[in-house]
Amino acid sequence: MITRDLAPKLKKAAGAFPAITLTGPRQSGKTTLCKSVFPEHRYTTLESPDVRAFAVEDPRGFLAQFPAGVIIDEVQRAPDLLSYLQGIIDDDPAPGRWILTGSQNLALLDSVSQSLAGRTAIYYLPTLTRREVERFARFPESLEESLFAGSYPRIFNDGLDPSDWLRSYVATYIERDVRTIRNVGDLGTFQRFVELCAGRTAQLLNLSSLADDCGISQPGAKAWLSILETSFITFRLPAFHANLRKRLVKMPKLHFFDTGLVCWLLGIRDPVQLRNHPLRGPVFETWVVSEIAKSRTNQGEMGGMSFYRDRNGAEADLIIEHPSRVALVEAKSANTASSSLFDSIGRVQKHLARLPLPSSVFVAYGGNEHQRRARGSLIPWRDLHEAAFQISRSEGETANIIG
Repeated sequence: MITRDLAPKLKKAAGAFPAITLTGPRQSGKTTLCKSVFPEHRYTTLESPDVRAFAVEDPRGFLAQFPAGVIIDEVQRAPDLLSYLQGIIDDDPAPGRWILTGSQNLALLDSVSQSLAGRTAIYYLPTLTRREVERFARFPESLEESLFAGSYPRIFNDGLDPSDWLRSYVATYIERDVRTIRNVGDLGTFQRFVELCAGRTAQLLNLSSLADDCGISQPGAKAWLSILETSFITFRLPAFHANLRKRLVKMPKLHFFDTGLVCWLLGIRDPVQLRNHPLRGPVFETWVVSEIAKSRTNQGEMGGMSFYRDRNGAEADLIIEHPSRVALVEAKSANTASSSLFDSIGRVQKHLARLPLPSSVFVAYGGNEHQRRARGSLIPWRDLHEAAFQISRSEGETANIIG
């Protein structure tokens, strides 16, 4: 397995905190990462019914098995266990002994906040960035292959066909995880709901329209969307708000964390289908936004991301606010470099000139040439992982990124 970008932060935190809590989507590589960073720790998982029963029925006895430290996987399945762990940590706060993982964000973090506040460092492991994908012996070379394959580690580590693996992933998620998070009576309708969400990736989130198309109530659509967000399948990108005397769109955009999953849900079964697919542009935009979001997460940066759209059509797919500057990012799936790629985002930059911070413009596109222009930087898709690291930093301008 490859080295993950988050590994150094986990090692550093283990020297200062008694416990480390790692959350993230199923199959993002949490267990593998923890085993590689903490090879001396024993490992147990509460997925196993007998182990879970032991942890629930005799939590003190369960925890007493691991005086030298342990990795406890899917710890949210025994939430009361953390209350007993609190007492153990208070008696002996030796750093790095307790490594906890879980794949259900709200269930895990609620338990952690109640029992282990101030005792654990909390980290989120997203699926792979392109930077990490390229560490495998074999990885997608073309843009279409990259969008189609997505970013789940097993696909690259085991050389699996993305469609086959994602089919099983969706089936497992629908049949098991959804029932665990919330009682969804009609799983067929829920799967239809997920497919409709995929068709709306990188678009404004209109819950009323989504509910009507799925044949459910708007409160139902809101509840089901929260399931997808809790499971790290989707996220909402908020609209940019500032006193610019402009009529700005206020609805958030819907994005998926993984474009391979989007492709599978849209019925795309081959990378070639993406070349002329009507949703190629939105899928690429989601890839760009999620790539930068995951890069920021691996750096420990949370929030500070939005998009800009006003009633006159000026739009920037992503805005990253730093203390010293504002980074504007546009995603264009076109293969050919052109000054027209800067038209819409250039209008946004002019609007934001009223802010006290300078702005930098970046256009990620489907071609292969780096170009620095007076209006901003043109970044090839295959180099976005390098640029994303710099775009996400709180200092450094275009000259430090493309040169």
